[in-house]
Amino acid sequence: MPDWLTLSYTCPIEITHGEGRRVWDAEGLRYLDFYGGILTTMTAHALPEVTAAVAGQAARVLHTSTLYLNRRMVELAERVAALSGIPDARVFFTTSGTEANDAALLLATAHRGSHQVLAMRNSYHGRSFSTVSVTGNSAWSPTSYSPFQTLYVHGGTRCRGPFAAMSDAEFIRACIADLEDVLGQAHGRVAALIAEPVQGVGGFTSPPDGLYAAFRRVLDRHGILWISDEVQTGWGRTGDHFWGWQAHGEAGPPDALTFAKGIGNGMSVGGVVARAEVMNSLGAHSISTFGGSPVTMAAALANLTYLLEHDLQGNARRVGGLLIQRLRAVTAGVPAVREVRGRGLMIGIEFAGADGAPWPRAAELAMEHTREEGLLVGRGGREGHVLRIAPPLTLTVAEAEEGAELLATAVRRTQAVLESERRP
Repeated sequence: MPDWLTLSYTCPIEITHGEGRRVWDAEGLRYLDFYGGILTTMTAHALPEVTAAVAGQAARVLHTSTLYLNRRMVELAERVAALSGIPDARVFFTTSGTEANDAALLLATAHRGSHQVLAMRNSYHGRSFSTVSVTGNSAWSPTSYSPFQTLYVHGGTRCRGPFAAMSDAEFIRACIADLEDVLGQAHGRVAALIAEPVQGVGGFTSPPDGLYAAFRRVLDRHGILWISDEVQTGWGRTGDHFWGWQAHGEAGPPDALTFAKGIGNGMSVGGVVARAEVMNSLGAHSISTFGGSPVTMAAALANLTYLLEHDLQGNARRVGGLLIQRLRAVTAGVPAVREVRGRGLMIGIEFAGADGAPWPRAAELAMEHTREEGLLVGRGGREGHVLRIAPPLTLTVAEAEEGAELLATAVRRTQAVLESERRP
């Protein structure tokens, strides 16, 4: 394995099995899972409906490729297109969020005849050569070489930067002015803006509601496409909306949206939804060997059906709201915690020093302590100073309370260690 392959924890754990919102490691230790394999186990571990769909399809045929008709793929495409809100939508399936964003960028640049792309500062869109080149988070952008001319604009991070002290209305106006200024420096036409409604790897940061609607009005004047990266925000995780773009919905749906992670509940599923005019822009043949696999499509169909029939978006709103309140309460007296933010079951806990600067050491300690307490979380933010909390959407009230208490203990332990380290 390469040296740059990231592993969680000083002593990495091997997860051997799971059920519901719990997983077990190779040592037999049990954990409450508040991360879901990076927001991917969306409904539950070992969800019977999904495992039965996978087993049933695997017993018939594992693979055919997009060269042949695949009833499951067509059925899922029809459902995703209808849910997307995009008129005259077409769906192309991939195997990951990285590949989905890569495909969306290919479509946009082909449609517009331009390699200029707008992206947000602090953003993350994947690990391929093209998606790294539109990633604004320097901690996840290992090369400066790029197939695009990428222009970065303000707006994805509300709590830091030159506009942080402004009101929401002032913030939006300043970001629009910045966008206009950046477009004035572009050489000819720009292909697209790609943006996460909530920045995932960036630490679950988000702009005020309505920012991307305001951006859209500027983009439309220039004919620039809007790609909403819904790899982490899609399928109701934010609670208030099924898609993250809907918090900015006054200007209507994006020209394209990308999805992955949770729809497969652990299976490799991603994709792009776009207006037919955009999707059909390619002037050459293209297929996906593994995108739209019969097994992954069966899993995604079963998972999506379960999510809709059990109103998991509503559960994310209700239980997520409770969890955010509890986490704010239990961390209120902890000096190292700067902010608890988020919406639905997409929550970030940011650590900062007395001077307000990001404190990655605090987040690193807190993550180790949560594991020792029996809770799994993630880390994000450009400096790695934010705990990322994103449990499966079936999380119960009792599990939310339990997780909040485990995290409270871990954060108090962290504060004690930090104070001891600062003593002469």
